[in-house]
This record gives sequence, structure tokens and C-alpha cells, in this order.
Amino acid sequence: MQILHSKIYGTEKSGTPLLVFHGLFGMLDNWGSFGKEMGEFFPVHLIDLRNHGKSFHSEEMSHDDLAHDITHYMEHYGIEKANLLGHSLGGKAVMQFAIKYPLKVEKLIVVDIGPKAYPPHHQGIMKALESVDFNKVTTRQEVEQVLQQFIPEKSVIQFLAKNLYWTEDKKLAWRFNLETLSSKYSEFVSNAIKYGVFTGETLFVAGAKSNYILPQDEFQIKQQFPNSSIVKIENAGHWVQAENPKDFNEVVKDFLMHKFQN
Repeated sequence: MQILHSKIYGTEKSGTPLLVFHGLFGMLDNWGSFGKEMGEFFPVHLIDLRNHGKSFHSEEMSHDDLAHDITHYMEHYGIEKANLLGHSLGGKAVMQFAIKYPLKVEKLIVVDIGPKAYPPHHQGIMKALESVDFNKVTTRQEVEQVLQQFIPEKSVIQFLAKNLYWTEDKKLAWRFNLETLSSKYSEFVSNAIKYGVFTGETLFVAGAKSNYILPQDEFQIKQQFPNSSIVKIENAGHWVQAENPKDFNEVVKDFLMHKFQN
């Protein structure tokens, strides 16, 4: 059983722990300031998904695999019941987990993703990442220059570049397992989560400038998560927690610490 890599805030606090899962090509560090702030109130576990950050690499990458990883993680730390938060790919993981293991979930927060299948939309990023030849590039700047040929948004390049690290033989490399993420892409993006119903309290948080959760998705969301609400965060796109952290943190805190009104 392989345990996912994590960073834990608020270990001395009582209350239901919050487990936080990042999105595709992300890592737990993306959630550092959120974890610190929430750790003032209850224990917060920021967790690297498999094939990301410092967690283990594997050739398998389905929603079920990710849900199993969460089970193993909770068993390892003796957590019987948790609040779960997942962004994007992490959101798919926590939705699948909640449907499969409803008794292990107190409250569920899904950030800017729905349970539906999404058409492939990271081809440009995949091509950019695969174009980096680590036998030729020797600085982070050179890697960013390669990425710029494919990716116009500076913020996306900076986000991806956070995954660079120096190997023991003094070469740059990606922390994520690009090979598996590329080959299994359709299994975790172009697949809906398996059908099932989670009746616990659920909050979907969407970026007002994002198109990941559309009005026509609300019917399917309500079918699988009947006790759910959808909140839109103003002035935020897909990376809601980074683009409007103040409003995002407030909404999450309110949901976790109070009875949420449907």
C-alpha cells in the first residue's frame, strides 16, 4: 500500500480534518496559503495525487484508482471521517470517493469541475511538456522558453514550471509522471465519474469566468449530489482559489463551519 505525500496544518486542532486535492499538473504547494489559513480552525491535509508532486508514480490513473488512494491515506492516518475538497482532477477524485465510500465523508467540496465527461482540452499543454528535452535544457528559463512556443498564457507557464526540480544527477525534470498522464488522459478527463449518489452536504464552487460548470450541468449534479449547492466566485476563472482567495476561503470556511442553506 503506497501512501500519498502530504503536508499537514493544524495538527493540534480538534474537529473533522479537511483533505485537499489539487488538479491536473498541480501539487499540494499550490494550496499552501489556503492550508495555513484553514489550519487555524481544523486539521488540514494538503495531498499530492498519484503521479504528481512527491507522491508515487504509477501506470494506473483512473478515478477509481484515485478514490482507492484516498482510502489508503485515511487508513494510514486513522481518519474515519473527513471533509474532502478537490479542485478539477482532484474534484473528480473526491466525487468518486464520496459516491463509493459515503460513510467516510462528512462534507464534500468540489471546485470548478462537474461529474460529467469532458472533451480532451489539454493537448496544447501536453505537446508543450513533451517538447522539453531535458538533455538539452539546463535552466528553468530555457524550459519556459520551450513552453512559450505552445502556451500563450504566462500564468499557465509559471504554474507548470513549479513542477521542475533538479534530479540527483543535476538534471532538470518534471515532478509529475508525464508518461502516464499523457497515456491515461482519456481515463480521467474524458470519462464521467461512475454513476452513483452521494446524499451528504456538497458544495460546488465555480469560477464566474470559467466554463467548466455550465447551467445545463446542474441537472446531472443534482441527480448525483442531491444535497448540493453551486456557488460562483466573482473575478475568478478555473484556478478559483488562486484568482480570488479571499472570497473562496470565506465560502469554504462558511460551508465547513456552519449549516449550509440549500
